[in-house]
Amino acid sequence: MATSMARRFVVAACVAAMAFALLAAPSSGQLDPHFYDKACPAALPTIRRVVEEAVAAEPRMGASLLRLHFHDCFVNGCDGSILLDDTPFFTGEKKASPNVNSVRGFDVIDRIKAAVNAACRGNVVSCADIVAVAARDSVVALGGPSYNVPLGRRDARTASQSAANNSIPAPTFSLDRLASSFASHGLSLQDLVVLSGGHTLGFSRCTNFRDRLYNETAALDGPLAASLRAVCPRATGGGDDNLAPLDPTPARFDGAYFASLLRRRGVLHSDQQLFAGGLGATDALVRFYAANPDAFRRDFAEAMVRMASLGPLTGASGEIRYDCRKVNYS
Repeated sequence: MATSMARRFVVAACVAAMAFALLAAPSSGQLDPHFYDKACPAALPTIRRVVEEAVAAEPRMGASLLRLHFHDCFVNGCDGSILLDDTPFFTGEKKASPNVNSVRGFDVIDRIKAAVNAACRGNVVSCADIVAVAARDSVVALGGPSYNVPLGRRDARTASQSAANNSIPAPTFSLDRLASSFASHGLSLQDLVVLSGGHTLGFSRCTNFRDRLYNETAALDGPLAASLRAVCPRATGGGDDNLAPLDPTPARFDGAYFASLLRRRGVLHSDQQLFAGGLGATDALVRFYAANPDAFRRDFAEAMVRMASLGPLTGASGEIRYDCRKVNYS
């Protein structure tokens, strides 16, 4: 049964991916890792410097900048829309359910934008590109793999709270819903598993794992459950923002996340859904990455490039914002 279900997931993912490829707006072929080499060779070193300073001051910020990129790309493509504040004309993504009181790092993006504008002597680098490069540099700063970020995105002029509510997979999702969500963005079942491995970094708020903690006791390691109860009381509203690490080494990019899933120590319901201990496709991938950390590093880098290339605005579309929080006005 598990194998049959996994096959259905794979087929659904492939069908949706092909449909996405036919319908998606500008492809990654219009992006280029060397996009700023002539226009501003100081751009990428400047982004790296500010990210390294921010992560050194607060290692958790590395995971936050990685998550910011993910939440941007899953809502109408990697267009920097998540950075926009609300206006009289639209309600932005910051207060959407997956983001409110959760997504962070906006102040770091502001600092990067100011530093890059100074280094480039003008408004040359888009906020969307800054978010993508900052995610890569955060991963590297915490011991993860480097990779060439495709560049040349432009920034959206609007944002959508409803799109954010509907497009970002929730920590309560089943494997079926996770696979469908990723497939709708042209990402495979393997991409789902390897990108979920980004949870090797960072923390989760109590509100995101309370239901699993108190209602999935048979599927949660006992000692871990005891430690989580100390920071996450049963009562809704009590300690909602208390934090627990997503794996034992939240400030180091390693394979501990996958090893934790093998031991029923996934903090989020959606994480543990990747490994049920059976013969499903995701179970096999979790076992593989737990035993092969170098393969995880390689495949994570490749999957990040694919995700970073979702639906970019290029050419004359969008704009390059002077201020990442608001659109330009003439």
